[in-house]
Amino acid sequence: MGQDGQNRSSDWTGTQAYVLAVICLLFGVLVGYLLRGSRPAQASPAAPAAPVGQSAESAAAAMDPQVTPQQLKARADKQAEPVLGLLKLQPGDPVLLTQAGNIYYDAQQFKEATDYYARALEADPKNTDVRTDMATAYWYLGEADRALTEFDRVLKQQPDKANALLNRGIVRWQGKMDVKGAVADWESLLKADPNFSQRSNVEQLIAQAKKHSNIKPGEKTSKPAM
Repeated sequence: MGQDGQNRSSDWTGTQAYVLAVICLLFGVLVGYLLRGSRPAQASPAAPAAPVGQSAESAAAAMDPQVTPQQLKARADKQAEPVLGLLKLQPGDPVLLTQAGNIYYDAQQFKEATDYYARALEADPKNTDVRTDMATAYWYLGEADRALTEFDRVLKQQPDKANALLNRGIVRWQGKMDVKGAVADWESLLKADPNFSQRSNVEQLIAQAKKHSNIKPGEKTSKPAM
């Protein structure tokens, strides 16, 4: 690395440190859990499983940066046609509404996903899986506060729900730079489930967050995130 690169690496801000930590260290966790909060943990989180009714090729296409949002929306609309047809006959069916929400979520159409999840929760307000998914979709829409509100509701009902604890910690860290709150969530997760399948990832999250626990947004630091 040249002198310029060395100078740049020693002039990081707290915000940059957090962002790089999230991008580089959490990528697999984000894909494995924030893709759909209610989906079980995958052995290889960087390769998300396709949802029911969607092929692995379609799931991969949804992650392809060359596919436009318009194309993703069109694919989701097409895939959702059978479910939406049934919803015309059973407009308040929470299972059908959740299926529609999942289709749009997996196509990265998060606004439509939250709409269907909200309708599903009107019929089944205690469904913590759906509420976790909805909260995660709000996060992807840039609504961190709304996401945290929904995660809080999930965890009030089910305090040891692993996906909600993991996801809320990520939103607290990445969205609010609340290291203390994020670490508390992840430590609660590991305490509630010592054999959690992604334990090593969570431990890395905790260790990385603690390295920057004293950094304020915009503060200079000579310690890069990685």
